[in-house]
Amino acid sequence: MLKTKMGLTTLITISLAAIITLLYEFSLVSFSPEFLMGTRWVVAVVLVANAFARKNLTTWILTCMILGVFVGLDFPNLAISLQPLSKGFIKLVKTIVGPILFATLVFGIAGHSDLKQVGRMAWKSMLYFFCATTCAIFIGLGAINLTKAGVGVDVANMPHEELPTNTAKSADAVTLETLPESVHPVYKFTAFFRDLFPENIVKSVADNQVLQIVVFSVLFGVGLAMVDEKKRKPMVDFAESMSEAMFKFTNIIMYFAPIGVGAAMAYTVGHLGVDILKNLFMLLATLYLALVCFLLLILLPVALYLKVPIGKFINAIKEPVSIAFATTSSDAALPKAMEAMEKFGVPRKIVSFVIPTGYSFNLDGTSLYLSLAAIFVAQAAGINLSFGEQLTIAFTLMITSKGVAAVPRASLIILIATADQFGLPTFVIAAILGIDELMDMARTSVNVIGNCLATVVVAKWEGEFDEEAPYRIEESTPNTDTTA
Repeated sequence: MLKTKMGLTTLITISLAAIITLLYEFSLVSFSPEFLMGTRWVVAVVLVANAFARKNLTTWILTCMILGVFVGLDFPNLAISLQPLSKGFIKLVKTIVGPILFATLVFGIAGHSDLKQVGRMAWKSMLYFFCATTCAIFIGLGAINLTKAGVGVDVANMPHEELPTNTAKSADAVTLETLPESVHPVYKFTAFFRDLFPENIVKSVADNQVLQIVVFSVLFGVGLAMVDEKKRKPMVDFAESMSEAMFKFTNIIMYFAPIGVGAAMAYTVGHLGVDILKNLFMLLATLYLALVCFLLLILLPVALYLKVPIGKFINAIKEPVSIAFATTSSDAALPKAMEAMEKFGVPRKIVSFVIPTGYSFNLDGTSLYLSLAAIFVAQAAGINLSFGEQLTIAFTLMITSKGVAAVPRASLIILIATADQFGLPTFVIAAILGIDELMDMARTSVNVIGNCLATVVVAKWEGEFDEEAPYRIEESTPNTDTTA
């Protein structure tokens, strides 16, 4: 009864606040800044009371996201000073990534000794990843050509931020300068495979090179599966115990998630302000519209075809997606996404292989963004590109973006390198850098959604999906998803 009353009160309060905001934004009614600020914090009090009543981690995360927006709007300097909390949360989660990937993959492969299934999972995952990212690229191209968001934009008079540089690839850049352009694609392709393999697994874990950790863990698991049962069992038991402990570790860290997520959102709003949105609103709206179209036109039909219970799937992924949205970090959402999909009915061996691999090969949101942003740069610079040229740029971006998910601001680095390659001006990218965090929120969330669905696709394809598991989640949620 208390939850119902609080839910109704929250709905009414938010609705009234939304109406007041719309009336003010469209200049229909004039409100003082103090009144608007007071309205926001009345909503904040109601949201906190609702979160206390529900005692649900997801509710707390969403509540703190909204509180972060309010802090960013009303106290921008305080909001910016909260950034260390969000970075601390992300660092805390990243400590889990290496151990949890190693333990789950080794146990999944060596514990079952089914080496043929590893090969099947690999080619099925790659086939699905290629199809999904290709669709994302075409939707991105279609959206930006439809809205023409870059045409007529006066980027020269917008604030330009310093572009990130990719010092890690400087050695390759030097080598490419000595080679004729005809062999550049070959060198880049072979360099990608070179970067798949870890030079030192400890260094790979320290640098958060997810794909290298996956490759090492798969090879280690295959090697362990070939060892005699007597010598294999202690290591398999260790991997199983370690994976269980890391999932419990994840649950402990998630109690800090509302604070980390709220601080991340506060920093984003406080750092950006709202004026930048007026200049580049069309680009931002185009990206969000394109991502929604991708979800509705590609991922939703796939889920419906596979008879995935949509409502329960959304309920299962809402925590990792909200974490990804607020922190703009796929890594921050990875442990929770793996745990959520295992509860949803996907075997651990499939989850531990597909999601980490997808972080390099199935970046649906990032692929869509890159194709859209590249054409926006050309439009803003007044460069007319044929459809063939647009496709060439888009697929170049898709290939060069593989395996760099762990590089900070990886999508921007790839976009800058491709712009240079095709003669597009990078000063336009410096102008759109101001809203990159807002765009990163959406594309990172879609990356996580796409990878979570990919685990279900592969599990269904392998015939190992537990059809009853989604319906058991609701029974266990009240006991497992609460905060004190």
